[in-house]
Amino acid sequence: MKKALALVLVVLLALTGAFAGGSSEDSGKTEIYFLNFKPEIADVYTDVVKPAFESAYPQYTLKVVTAASNQYQSTLRSELSKSAPPTIFQVNGPVGIAENVNTVAPLQDTQFYNLLADKGMALSLDGNVVAVPYAVEGYGIIYNDAIMRKYFALPDKAVDISSAEEITSFETLKAVVEDMTAHLDELGIQGVFASTSFMPGSEWRWTTHLVNPVLQAEFGDLATAQSAKTFNFTYTENFHNIFDLYLNNSITPKGMVGSKADADSMAEFALGQVAMVQNGNWAAAQILGTQGNVVADEDIKFLPIYMGLDGEESKGINVGTENYLAFNKNASPEALEGADTFLTWLYSSDEGKAIVTNQLMFITPFSSFTADEVPNDPLAKQVNIWMNKEGVSSIPWVFNGIPSEQWKADFAQAMLEYINGNYTWDQVTTTAKDAWAREAELTGR
Repeated sequence: MKKALALVLVVLLALTGAFAGGSSEDSGKTEIYFLNFKPEIADVYTDVVKPAFESAYPQYTLKVVTAASNQYQSTLRSELSKSAPPTIFQVNGPVGIAENVNTVAPLQDTQFYNLLADKGMALSLDGNVVAVPYAVEGYGIIYNDAIMRKYFALPDKAVDISSAEEITSFETLKAVVEDMTAHLDELGIQGVFASTSFMPGSEWRWTTHLVNPVLQAEFGDLATAQSAKTFNFTYTENFHNIFDLYLNNSITPKGMVGSKADADSMAEFALGQVAMVQNGNWAAAQILGTQGNVVADEDIKFLPIYMGLDGEESKGINVGTENYLAFNKNASPEALEGADTFLTWLYSSDEGKAIVTNQLMFITPFSSFTADEVPNDPLAKQVNIWMNKEGVSSIPWVFNGIPSEQWKADFAQAMLEYINGNYTWDQVTTTAKDAWAREAELTGR
């Protein structure tokens, strides 16, 4: 009986801390479980952020788990169902809030929320602030200016412009890209564009980022997209234009794109094998961290994603955020206090801000950062340049209004069928439209 009672007591003590960040089993410290969204900076969180925070606040342990690329939502659902779920997790805009209405905690009384320079950027639910953005990002076509300068110096080039900065339309971009393909050997590259990666988990560059300009052109703003019951795909041919340009001028033949990940694409760019790749400023870490990287910082630049939309000569890169942090309302009071302490330390202390700026390389929306405390990486600098270009307006992120992850999956599958010759582009268009209507109805729009 004594042995049985002792066993029961041990189990009860173990369970005491086994919910949403309780006491660590081996130390009695309060555990803060952070489910990270960004695989490309996972090492920074585990090797730099974790030990620095735990040194500053020894009463806490920081558990960092990183979801695989494009697997965050499924990983989050799985982790939230466990006995010790995340204390801090990411939500993907309003759609993410809708998926977690029974989990997100009020944040308006936290120090972390009060760091936000523009409180209007936070997301609310039933009168409570429940998600705070932590990074502003931009994306477009990243190009290697050294290769571009080499192209523009060719005596027999087919265009009459002399620099990449003069590309301001799809027509000009297409002419330059196709002519570069005709001069691959002279340029010393294997393709103009990096791989149009379609390995499972890498389709997001097309199903969210590439589709954003046509969503913005059709809906105008995020609020309209969020309530839209139908997607007419009015600008499907514009999307088709740029997608085919990527595919037909790539380092990788169409039949092999299903085996390529976005990490492969970034490595191809970093190694100088290609001149261009579509991605965002977060990819700076991948480029600069690639062993054998040959691209000089000053040659890493952005072009907007031109696809023949009206007025695109005055449009810049896509700028916005889908990066919001939320707290688990089912966490213990101690874990929630720890979560606030952790994020406040990360985004306001001198040590934390240095990590954010120089290693996580975030452009943050917090008042605790001065104008000089911005990432020193070339793509973050490019985002700032494009955001402040005279006569040019950034394209806002509207893809947060996509009704579900299932829509993206259906759209990606249709595109892959098109690449493999099994679908016409009309079938891709029909799939995108039908899936939107179905998912909008299922999500109660």
